[in-house]
Amino acid sequence: MAHWLMKSEPDVYGIDHLQHEGSTLWDGIRNYQARNFMRTMAIGDRAFFYHSNAKPPGIVGMMEVIETGLTDPSQFDPSNKYYDPKSKPEAPRWDCVRLRYVGRFAELLSLDGLREQFSVEELPVVRPGNRLSILPVPEGSAERLLALLGPLR
Repeated sequence: MAHWLMKSEPDVYGIDHLQHEGSTLWDGIRNYQARNFMRTMAIGDRAFFYHSNAKPPGIVGMMEVIETGLTDPSQFDPSNKYYDPKSKPEAPRWDCVRLRYVGRFAELLSLDGLREQFSVEELPVVRPGNRLSILPVPEGSAERLLALLGPLR
């Protein structure tokens, strides 16, 4: 099982939305590196849910990959802000995965807190200016994160 860190703005789609819905398509990703990370995900992988563009930003919960290799439907919808006119149904550019809610942590682990505990090599999200919305989390770092965050509720 691999671990990931996946960012979303809480006012757009936050942990509360995922908890209410139970599962979601992680669609609208329009960065090739993030897309390629999704392509390597496997069912059962876990993802730390990270609230970005929040005060403070940080890890709030945990998700699990329950479906992979899906075509992102938003790329074909002209009314969607993630519409990609260059993407065609016979040759889609963008993929997504389905995630299910696993739980939330008792307290948010802020970006500042992450920077105190991890180097850039251990956890790429702490790199200043990092805007990538999906990042792999090395196994040793995932174990440390889980110890720092404590049990899910």
